[in-house]
Order: sequence, then C-alpha cells, then structure tokens
Amino acid sequence: MSRPEDADKAETKADKSGAGRAAESPGREEKAARRILHVDMDAFYASIEQRDFPDKYAGEPIAVGGDPPKGVVKAASYEARPYGVRSAQPAVEADRQCPGLIFVPPRMDVYQEESRRIREILFGYTDIIEPLSLDEAYLDVTEPKKGPPSGTLVARRIREEIYEETGLTASAGVGPSKFVAKVASDQDKPDGLTVVRPEEQLEFIAGLPVGDFHGIGPVTEEKMRGMGIETGADLQETSEKTLRRRFGKRGGHFKRLAMGEDDRPVKPDRERKSVGTERTFSEDISEPNEMLSRLEPIAERVSGRLKSAGPEGTPIRGRTVTLKLKSHDHDVSTRQTTLRRAVRSEEDLMRLAERLLSRPHPPEEPVRLLGLSVSSLTGREEGKQLELDFDRE
Repeated sequence: MSRPEDADKAETKADKSGAGRAAESPGREEKAARRILHVDMDAFYASIEQRDFPDKYAGEPIAVGGDPPKGVVKAASYEARPYGVRSAQPAVEADRQCPGLIFVPPRMDVYQEESRRIREILFGYTDIIEPLSLDEAYLDVTEPKKGPPSGTLVARRIREEIYEETGLTASAGVGPSKFVAKVASDQDKPDGLTVVRPEEQLEFIAGLPVGDFHGIGPVTEEKMRGMGIETGADLQETSEKTLRRRFGKRGGHFKRLAMGEDDRPVKPDRERKSVGTERTFSEDISEPNEMLSRLEPIAERVSGRLKSAGPEGTPIRGRTVTLKLKSHDHDVSTRQTTLRRAVRSEEDLMRLAERLLSRPHPPEEPVRLLGLSVSSLTGREEGKQLELDFDRE
C-alpha cells in the first residue's frame, strides 16, 4: 500500500523553522545525545473504523463511543474535530455541536489487535519501548537495531511501515528527551513528523504554552498565569526558588523541563514474545495460489525482523509459526504449528505457510488480510517438526 502524495510530511514545522534538519548525517551534538521518539497514532479508533468501513464512514464526522444521552466520546475523526468534538466529551454535547455526527460503537478487540501489529513494527527498531496507551508509545532509538543512528530516519521509516502494513497514519516527535519528543509529536498532526535537535530544544521549549508542560494541568496553569508565566520562555526566566516557593518540589521539575533537563528513561514494559507481519489488501483474495504469492513478502519481512529482534539487535528464531487470515467481514482464523527445530529463514517460513494454508483444507472464504508470526522465541536452533495445530478465534 503506497502512501498518499501529501502524506510524506517529514519536513514539518520544526524542519521549516530549522529545528528538524537532523536527517541523514547527525552532527556531533546529536551523536552525544539521546534520541527519543514519541509515536502517536492519528485518531486511532476513528481511523480504524473509517478504514474498515469506508462506504459508511470515510470522510464523515464520526465519534467512537456510546450514543447520547448517556454515552461518552472515546475518539473523534478529524472531520468532527473542527466542531469541537473531542475524547472524553459527553455524547449529547458532541451531538449538539456537530450536525450529522455519526456515533460508532467501539470494537476494543480490533483496536487491541491493531495496536499489537504496530508494536511489532516498533520492535523492529528497538526493544526500549514504553507504551502509554494502545495508540502511543515512547521509543529510545539512540542505538537502533538497524539503519544509521538517526532519530529522524528511524521515525520516517516507522511511519512509512505503519502505513504500509495497516493503512493508518501516525505522527511522531523526535527529541533528546521524553518531554520534547511528546510535545513535538503534537505539532503537525495528523500524519506529521517534527524533529527537535539538542541544540535547538531551548528555543523550541521557549515557544510552548505552559499548559503543554509535563505535570501542568488546568489548575496549575491558571496559577502560573496569575504569576505572569504563560510560556516556556517565562519559565526559563523565572528563578527555581520562586517556582519552588509557589509549587513545592514540582516547581523544580517545571524549571528543569524549561531548561531542557529531562533524563527520565524510556521504560520497557514487557519482554518480546513474538515477531510478525500482516498485510491488509484493498480487494478480496480468493485463490490459494494468490494467497501464497501474497505471503512471500510477508515471510521475507518476518525473516528480516527475526535477524535483529533479539537483545541488542541479535538474531533469534522461533518454534511456533502462526498463519492469520481475516475475511472481508472481519472474521479471523489462525492456523498454527509448533516445531522442535526453531526457524528463521524465509524459505522455512514459506514452507510452513504453504502447509498451514492447505491443512486441513484451503480457506473457504476470500481473505482481506494475511499475516505470519513467529513465537516461542529462542537464540538457538535444534530438533525437528513436532506437530500441526489449528485454532479458530
């Protein structure tokens, strides 16, 4: 799936202002600094609904959540946002603000599955991932598993890969800290990339409203405004003593953020359990031979990821291979085999995919999505095939 022409907005606000020209040849200062990414999916729930049901929802103002009068909006499409529709808003209020707003019941199992797919892509670049929710995460790519040590290039490739595999867009921010990366990711949504280099972060922070600062909510923001503090520049000019006197220990935290001092680490939340790739197609695939042909680039991608999916980018293998099939009406089935000999090569994966595709029989329904994943991961290779199991979800 190719991206729309206007989707490649890697040269965004920070690039235009000079804050994003990190690109392919990072300078000496960038090499010495951390490279933190914040990846945030654009209107995640709503975008999935528009992708899966284009005839009903594409280009329409939709709100994922409960209907009025008691429902709450979980996510709003970008078509609904100019009317003031937002997450956590009472549905009755959103309905009043946006004529023609379509309420869509949430499908949390689908959103969780899409989040898992996206997480697999992120793991291809680093194991240091801190999810914040289903649709956003921090990544430390100071030493990426593949490619040059450039946060800009990694962010571009991640966004391209997410779109290619899911048809969904993501915005990203790159900076030397979690604070700067997260704020940067909001600067050019949707489908944008904003890069802030270490030597430019003070200027970037100076232009932020205080409400954008980590830990500053509406009440604290109002108190700061009462002190004449409205921007990052105002915080930079206010003494830490003054801030501590008014806000206690938090005042010191705000001052450090304003001065670009944020050494909070990206905290991984779990050990990786599988490596996989999926493809969603624009048309139904009904012939088994065509399905097998479509699985070839998928197997190639999975094999490539396994070559650097271990600790510190080391190669790994897996003993369990799963084939996933999804029909046009979103019915999902999986076929799985467990092996004595762990595998990694594209050839082995295709051999197993062909066997899974044909046993116990070829798919009876056309498919709109195909996926391969490898689990029971190990760094060793041993033994022979054990058994074939077939499960339905």
